[in-house]
Amino acid sequence: MAHLPISDPDVRAHFDVSFLSQVPPALLDTELGKIGAVTLETVASSQSVGLSAVVETKTGTLYTLDIIVDSHGLIRDAVFQPYSPSATSWAQVGSEVRSVAPTVGLLVASVSGNSCKSLYTINATTPMPLGSAFKLYVLDALAQSVASGKESWIKPLTVTASDKSLPTGVLQNDPNGTRITTESVAADMISQSDNTASDILTNVLGRSAVEAAVKSSGAADPALDEPFLTTRELFVLKLDDWPTLAKRYLALPANQRLGFLTGTVDKVPLSVLRAGEASWTAPRDVSSIEWFASATDVCHVFAHLASMAGSAKLAPVGAILEANNGGMALSTTQWRSVWFKGGSEPGVLTLNYMATTTTGHSYVVSVLAENPTHSIGPTATGTLIEAIRGAFQLAAH
Repeated sequence: MAHLPISDPDVRAHFDVSFLSQVPPALLDTELGKIGAVTLETVASSQSVGLSAVVETKTGTLYTLDIIVDSHGLIRDAVFQPYSPSATSWAQVGSEVRSVAPTVGLLVASVSGNSCKSLYTINATTPMPLGSAFKLYVLDALAQSVASGKESWIKPLTVTASDKSLPTGVLQNDPNGTRITTESVAADMISQSDNTASDILTNVLGRSAVEAAVKSSGAADPALDEPFLTTRELFVLKLDDWPTLAKRYLALPANQRLGFLTGTVDKVPLSVLRAGEASWTAPRDVSSIEWFASATDVCHVFAHLASMAGSAKLAPVGAILEANNGGMALSTTQWRSVWFKGGSEPGVLTLNYMATTTTGHSYVVSVLAENPTHSIGPTATGTLIEAIRGAFQLAAH
């Protein structure tokens, strides 16, 4: 943007065909020229599918920049919007959260021990799809297993072909037989939302152990996540002959679904999923094939993880959750740590944080957004991050 115009070859090397069909190179140069050169202020959210950032022009104007990329890494959407500061009232927090999807859940709560005291809520006890935030339950199960002595943070785990899933993450690119410590796999699962890491841990711990963690962490309706899907199983159900295979799965009674997963779904090769990934741009069964919990359930699993992280043996739990703050740049003079896990797929977006003040008071803000008919827009992440930042400021006031 500091060296306009951009040549046609450079534009086509970075933007996909669908974007350029609506914004040809000449128009792109014109629109970028209206904003001019920018400097990066902060990256609010960064995932393999895109990012949300705050940028500043030479005149001092702030914009949020939301970029979405396709399966080849080419930009398919880029949106600049005037930057709006954090919400300053509960009404504004609620309005901004509601603006991103037709169905939302929100809990702002103070945390003490394993209890969550509500400060502001929207549908906080309604189960909704979690996206990759389900990985909090896998981490919880792992921590319990380490506490009992069954597993160890330094135990080497092996990447196998049957564990490999689609991105996000990078472990799917490692050669079969690669050995990685349990702690490193868990760190990748949370900080990079690595799907293969999650499946490795689920397979090592056992599906039943993760289901038990959903219960013990305080989920109101743990049966919603039985059988507990691996990421690869979810991808198969949404990418292999969709919706036919998915309908077969959903038609089964609950006690027959696990057999269908292990006998049919788990046998689908990863190559089939890679071939179908690019076509998945709209919501597919987000209300029936996903991982489910309410915003209140999310608060309880954060609280459970925090209670375990207080022991020396489980100290890595805190470091793992703190490695990626999800763009929540809270003042370090007031806040000493931020834990984060988010998740998304077409029609689903969740952002979940636990932040602790320098005086030791902890708060959780969990936002779950669902649109079963349309993908959630590229500006939603930035909108929610500012609403959540405002919620933390109001909660700790």
